[in-house]
Amino acid sequence: MRRHVFVADLASALAGSPIVVTLAACLCVPSLWSVADSWAQGIAPRYEVDVTFPQPLPDLWVTGGFGGHCIDAQDHLLLLNRQDVLDGELNSGHLAPLMIELDPTGKVVHSWGDPNLVEGTVAGLRNGPIQFRLHTCHFDADNNVWIASSPGGMIQKYIHDGSKLLQQIGRKGVFDTSDGTIKGTPLNSNSARFTSPASIQVDWQNGDIYIADGESRGGNSRIMVLDANGNFLRQWRITDMDSVHCMAFANDGTVYVCNRYGNQIRLYDKMGNFKRTFDYLWQPATVPADGKIEQSGGATVALAFSRDPAQTFMFVVNQNNSRIDIVERQSGKIVSTLGQIGNLPGQFNQPHSVAVDSQNNLYIVENRGRRIHKFTQKPNP
Repeated sequence: MRRHVFVADLASALAGSPIVVTLAACLCVPSLWSVADSWAQGIAPRYEVDVTFPQPLPDLWVTGGFGGHCIDAQDHLLLLNRQDVLDGELNSGHLAPLMIELDPTGKVVHSWGDPNLVEGTVAGLRNGPIQFRLHTCHFDADNNVWIASSPGGMIQKYIHDGSKLLQQIGRKGVFDTSDGTIKGTPLNSNSARFTSPASIQVDWQNGDIYIADGESRGGNSRIMVLDANGNFLRQWRITDMDSVHCMAFANDGTVYVCNRYGNQIRLYDKMGNFKRTFDYLWQPATVPADGKIEQSGGATVALAFSRDPAQTFMFVVNQNNSRIDIVERQSGKIVSTLGQIGNLPGQFNQPHSVAVDSQNNLYIVENRGRRIHKFTQKPNP
């Protein structure tokens, strides 16, 4: 903050000098070219938290945990609000809508969500007594948005503003199990049925829909591919993962899959052929006295790619250490980390999802902490 004040005062004192004004701008604003150039050299990106983001929510809104978020073509952010508010909180405010859209400044510009259309509520896990289990969203090439919950028996596509449901694949409350309930034996069937969709991504080249169906322990465990009409094309089973918690494919066609509790990311091609594994052997900051280390969510919970053409880096949510691991995408090597446990700006209380906008700003949402963080790039020294 002092640097910005100093530059502003300097520019004011020497008003009329275009050279000084230009220098001031250079001191305050990192060059996108210099950042991209440093990334090409393998220099890890540096970030700082934007304490002005988000702006205050309107109408005394009270949110629950955020199950996920995604970014559209205008760099607007869609938040998935699980509405698991605590008893007594609504004495002070009003329940925030299921879907909340923010512009790049953090201002609410739209909200929507029909509780009768999305998957129903389940018993609350961490915050309030009940919750919606909204888990993932994705904007496709037409800027329509895909939504899914886990557990859930369906995925849905809405027009951008949520005013119209364009497509539904699967059935609400009907699961791909032996008896159709969430308690039945998972089938991993060759059909467009689900138990726990964790991630959705649409291939912009052909419209194929990729779904990680395996968020919940004891449910399906696979990556499924459907055509644009929702017809089953193929799947690959991943039988040794307790939770297939995230999936994303890069511009080069490599599919990255999060093994949440196995603390690894596996790489496949789009046909499901295995390529390699990145292992992340995390360590607790404080080792328990009995030496028995227990996870607190997993070290590979979610991921997103940087937006440079080469997608040089990926950003991985590490709940075990309450941080974001900045990873060199090609090698899988952790080159830097971001954040720590806590409730101050830039600190995390159960980070759950990460997204990157066109300017390579980072957005991280929390489930238990119920916050959204924005991190902007700092110029490399």
